[in-house]
Amino acid sequence: MRLTANGIAIEVDDQGPPAGEPVLLVMGLGMPLLGWPDELVADLVGRGFRVIRFDNRDVGLSQSFDHLGLPSVVVAGLRYALRLPVRSPYPLSAMADDALGVLDALGLASAHIVGASMGGMIAQHIAASHPHRTRSLTLVMTSSGARHLPQPSARIRRLLLKGAPGQDVERIVRHLTQIVTAIGSPGYPSEPARLHQRLLAMVSRSWRPAGTARQLLAILADGDRSPWLGRIVAPTLVMHGLDDPLVPVAAGHDLVAKIGGAESDFVPGMGHDFALQLMPRMAAGIASTAARALA
Repeated sequence: MRLTANGIAIEVDDQGPPAGEPVLLVMGLGMPLLGWPDELVADLVGRGFRVIRFDNRDVGLSQSFDHLGLPSVVVAGLRYALRLPVRSPYPLSAMADDALGVLDALGLASAHIVGASMGGMIAQHIAASHPHRTRSLTLVMTSSGARHLPQPSARIRRLLLKGAPGQDVERIVRHLTQIVTAIGSPGYPSEPARLHQRLLAMVSRSWRPAGTARQLLAILADGDRSPWLGRIVAPTLVMHGLDDPLVPVAAGHDLVAKIGGAESDFVPGMGHDFALQLMPRMAAGIASTAARALA
């Protein structure tokens, strides 16, 4: 369903008992709500949670910001590397307001917030600036944005900066398969047919690389969130793969050190993806963190 949230149109999927403890899933860079595996959603619903996932602005079926133009990711990356200011079409804080707008549209005062990658950065904004709306916080494969943290390898950066392969669906799926395989979990490799099916469903639903570029600039412009992570008071879990090639595990350790009382789950063999074999572990972590809040 499409809702008006923070004044813009946001596509939302709402599953589980209406009176269940609400869990808001905030997805990462360029990925639609389908990026959250159905198996994870079903597990959480089976535990009695009301699970809400949505397309961030500029991706999936949510409102486009094409009128803001196509930014140069290369120029923005160079400015970031040189520690020069990066201007973005919109800030991550606006995307956090979108997420809160989804809760408003559903009549929910607060929720258990779960963010992955860029979604974890958005979740940090929510938890630090709106503690009364954050029942618990689960941060998956994400970062504070601190400058001293290790970055992806040159090979991974080159792969991510490769141009989008036109509009042919199968070519796009092959391109995305190459990326997902490169940054995925070496200990839990994706089954090829399932991966192809998932990516095909996402691309067939919507393919908007310009929106991904604008979101990337929002990440680069956001800078270091460390100074205000100490304001987070919600029970927090940091889940991170020991073998994440995109956001190295040092970022997870950094978050645990900066968020008071944060618990950690550092997973051998996990990379920067949602390995099917790890979904029960992720669901259990979300549930246990929610239980800490309820206690």
